Amino acid sequence: MLTSLILKLSLGKFDGNLDARTRVRCGIVSGMTGIVCNVLLIVVKIVLAVTSGSIAVAAEALNNLSDAGSGIITIAGFHLAAQPPDAEHPFGHGRTEYVAGVIVALLVMVLGLSFLKDSLVSLFQPSSFRADIVTIIILSATIGVKCWMFFFYSRVSTLINSGVVKAAAYDSLSDCLGTLIVVGSLIASRYTTFPVDGCAGIVVALMILWAGGNVLKDTVSKLLGESPDRDLVEKIKQTILLCPGIDGVHDIIVHNYGENSYFVTAHAEISCEGDRASGHDILEQAEIRVAREHSVHLLLHGDPHDKNNPEIIYWRSRLENTVAGFDSEMKVYDFRLDKDDDGTVRKLDFHLLIPHRYKVSEEATKAKLLEKMQVFKEDIELEIRFVKSFV
Repeated sequence: MLTSLILKLSLGKFDGNLDARTRVRCGIVSGMTGIVCNVLLIVVKIVLAVTSGSIAVAAEALNNLSDAGSGIITIAGFHLAAQPPDAEHPFGHGRTEYVAGVIVALLVMVLGLSFLKDSLVSLFQPSSFRADIVTIIILSATIGVKCWMFFFYSRVSTLINSGVVKAAAYDSLSDCLGTLIVVGSLIASRYTTFPVDGCAGIVVALMILWAGGNVLKDTVSKLLGESPDRDLVEKIKQTILLCPGIDGVHDIIVHNYGENSYFVTAHAEISCEGDRASGHDILEQAEIRVAREHSVHLLLHGDPHDKNNPEIIYWRSRLENTVAGFDSEMKVYDFRLDKDDDGTVRKLDFHLLIPHRYKVSEEATKAKLLEKMQVFKEDIELEIRFVKSFV
């Protein structure tokens, strides 16, 4: 109920259409909520750490401090990402959100290493303390706050598809487990002299490092340029194929400049018949349709495609069937016939799209394909330009 109330106050009347402004507002609200909750937890845990002398509780307080810092960075990241394009950044500032994620991850990992060092020292120089019942009860109650934060962040991250907010959700979940371990160590400290406090601190530190490492890996992957969402690619492809005059689509390349900010290029096969102006109009209408339906900036390159020439149909169909026997994801496009002066087909000229997982060398693939095609004509030649898939 509290989650719904916060979202209602921040979004107002939400009709289900998530525009850029609403998305930024959600991100900033999630960051502010995290700051408020974590500041309260910091105060509580510092008091408990001082009164109990527990290094594990102190580590928990510092972990919440890093979470509050993450909230500040999240707010700054969403605010900067929402800035419009300018002369220096013509594709906008959407990737600022990913930079914020890297900073958050590094901050978490630095604190994790600090906790790990202090906890290891405490194994050899254990402090004698005895946690009272009040400390254990209050610390246990903080788990409920972090559980609620996990569900809150999860709902927001699903709503706005944000990796930074999703990382905060799983960080909150790991905090719940970490606090539970610390509570267990406090209870155990009442009945044994074994340095359970230091052991609990090590576990919490390792969990923090693991969470920070995962966030760092995910955000760096996005900055480097990862494979696009296959559902989005398929939707773009099907929309293009529905456009009149387009017979095929290939070489789709998706560049991501922040969540819901995509610049896409693709090759579209259009009929050889007609003039250049009509071909231009076909491609432009497809670009406009994709932009309207998917909020994607699309640039299409036209490949002339002769679908009525019996000789081209004959050779292309045999080539495509042969290629499919090598790998079902291989695709033939930009197909041409080179002929001798007497009109005899001498060479097949084409592009061959191959998946990254296909490990056979280009030379071996060409030799094997040539062998298969020479069954249809002994002296046929192949001119192949190999292209790696981008999706």
